[in-house]
Amino acid sequence: MKAEPGSKLRLLAEIAGWYGTGAIVGAYLMVSMDVINGAGWVFQILNLTGALGLIGIAYLKGLRQNVVLNLFWAAIGILAILRLLGVI
Repeated sequence: MKAEPGSKLRLLAEIAGWYGTGAIVGAYLMVSMDVINGAGWVFQILNLTGALGLIGIAYLKGLRQNVVLNLFWAAIGILAILRLLGVI
């Protein structure tokens, strides 16, 4: 999928990608500094939404490896959230 430079889709994907980067790095930083629990909701939501944001921009730019990595990252986040919900 190609988006023209300067298009609204491109801008939204860039914003999503930067959000994703910040969410994942921020989650890791907060767990490392004992601000949040690595098995808790905040960490899992930040990782899941961060991965989704990175999937969007990676897909748009044709970065297949990054898409696959973040699909796994998102799947792990979904499994962890389902575990927190008591579904699995």
